Order: sequence, then structure tokens, then C-alpha cells
Amino acid sequence: MNFLPYSRQDINDSDIAAVITALKGDVITGGHYVSDFENALCAYSGAKHAVVMNSATSALHCAYLALGLGAGDELLTTPITFAATANAALMCGADVRWADVSPESGNIDVASIKECISPRTKIITPVDLGGNPVDMEAICELAHAKGIKVVDDASHALGSSFADGRKIGSALLADNKNGADATIMSFHAIKPITTIEGGAVLTNDDEIARKCKLLRSHGISKTELWDSDMSMLGFNYRLSDVACALGLCQLARLDEFVKIRGEIASVYDEFFASCKWAKNVKIPSGITSSRHLYIVLLGDNLAKNKAQIFSELHSQNIGVQVHYKPTYSFDFYRQKYGDISLPNAELFYAKELSLPCQQKMSAKDAELVLEKLCEIVEKYL
Repeated sequence: MNFLPYSRQDINDSDIAAVITALKGDVITGGHYVSDFENALCAYSGAKHAVVMNSATSALHCAYLALGLGAGDELLTTPITFAATANAALMCGADVRWADVSPESGNIDVASIKECISPRTKIITPVDLGGNPVDMEAICELAHAKGIKVVDDASHALGSSFADGRKIGSALLADNKNGADATIMSFHAIKPITTIEGGAVLTNDDEIARKCKLLRSHGISKTELWDSDMSMLGFNYRLSDVACALGLCQLARLDEFVKIRGEIASVYDEFFASCKWAKNVKIPSGITSSRHLYIVLLGDNLAKNKAQIFSELHSQNIGVQVHYKPTYSFDFYRQKYGDISLPNAELFYAKELSLPCQQKMSAKDAELVLEKLCEIVEKYL
């Protein structure tokens, strides 16, 4: 079989045609495709504002700055995430602290958040791991009672929805009493939709949106005729019209992508419902996950042999992956903050394996993944 990655982009002829049309236009960056894509993201998610950028890392950085994160402040987040969630806080001059996670889902644990809040905590950033939404209402209720801001890192979760049908990205302040101040989306190649690289800040707050638009373009705004003014130190975080043309076309197919990923996940779900040596992360009833990741937690005995299982699966062209090494265990963060240990995060990391689950797969592919996984695991039971 051809190599089957855990996630991948799906580019079709309509995507290619949209990119070619944008390339042939008079304006290929800073034009109408940018605002068209932003408007489409608002229409899809229910957010008032969308500010697209060249990566989700840039979006995190700008959202943190727009919310006032800086020197002397602390960002509280999960260690089971890509390093950018924490790195962007350091880029603002702030410090990072990590709460522990649920050993069942890998999402940040609300009880641990309560224990980790300090007088320096400025922002809490949960992550919707694999597309599985966090308990946003509980997190926001806790945070806002203490005057703390919330940024939902939903880089995995575009296309996910809550039990009441609201999309991820709609749980924002102003419209929702216990909503986040901002939500971050990613359009990296293997995310639910792609602009090749890209990200966005979604918010209902006019001032956050205004600041993010300034920050993504050097802090400069037009005044009149040729004149402009620079009102803050910003960056070149813009996303091109060509990328946004691709994003528009991809967004129109997002629900189809999520549906196919859900069908693949259901094949796995049926198997792991009775599996004795591993369990899957359960998606709560009524929740729709983008299924960016299909997470399996190996049993204790198998976890000790995860490296061998991983390698053997790759040798069979099955591109499993592991999400994520706890951020605090990277050498950079160990040198900065010393040794940190969060038991649930480390247990989750030790057991976690992400199986292929993407819109280019078929149910037959999923069955083959399970067949090969069973053959390999049998040697270690």
C-alpha cells in the first residue's frame, strides 16, 4: 500500500482553479480575497470578526498582544499541544505555566487550572486536542470571575461543534456570557482545511480585531491619500490573496471533510469499543469533532513498547504519529524553568498514538490500519 499519513490535505481541481484565478488577478496580496475569506469564516463559525494571518503562531502572538500580555504576566496553558501555544507567550515577554490534563482526553483539566492560577495569570489558553472541544463554559466562568482572559487554541477544531450545534469559534464573549475573548484557527496543510500555511483570530470584540489587524501589518494604517500612520510596533503576518482564494474553496468543502473523517473514526470506534489492549478518546454525546486526530491510548504493557509499535507501523506504510511531547519537557523550557512534572500529561504522552484519519481515506483503509495494528501488537501482549 502507499504511505498513509495520519492527516493530509485534499486539493482538488476547484482549489487549483481558484488559485490560478487569484494568481492572474491584478492584486495577489492585500486584495478582496482576504476580506472574502474572513467574511466566510465569520459566516461559518458565527464569530463577528475574523483576522487571517500567515500562521496560527502569528495569530496566537497577535491575540496575546491584543489582550495585553507582556512582561511580568503569565500565560496558563496545557502541555499537550504544539510548542507554539506557549512560545507565542514568550514572544510577548511573558512567562508560561502549565496545568495538567485529563488522562482520558488529553484536554486541559479545569481542576488543575484552579490550582495553577496565580496573581500573574493574564490569559488561559486551552487547546481543543484533536478537534475535541474543551469545557469552554467552565474554563471561562472560572477565568472571568478572576479577571483573566481566555484564548481558545482551536487550531485542530475548525469544523467541530458543541452539543447545541454551535460551531467552534462561536463561543466568544459579547454573544456568550462565558465565551472566550478570542479563538485561534490554523490552516496548515494537514489541518481541517488548508491555505498551505495560515491561521486566524476569531473574536466578537471590535478592539481586539482592530489591534490584530494592525499587528499583522507592521502596526500601520492608511490615513488619507498616500499618507499612513504607524501607531504600534507590528509585524508582517499577512496572508496573501492566493492563499485566501484556496481557503475560500476549502472552507466550502469543510463539512464534507469532517463527515468523511467521522466515517473513518466510526470504523475505529466500533473496534475499540471492545478492545482489551487500548482505548480511544471518547467524543462526548452530541459533540461533533473535526477529527483532526484519532487518538488511541495504549495499555500499560504496550506503552512500554510504543517506539517499536510506531516503527513497525511506519515500515508497513501506516503513518501513525504521537501528540504531544509535553512542552515543558523540551530542553529550551527545562533550561528556562527547570524540571517540571505533571503526571497526567506524562501518562497521556506515554500511551498516546494517533492513527490515520483523514478525508483521503476509505473505510477499507481504516480496516487495514486496524489489521496491521493488531498483527504488530500481538507480539507485545
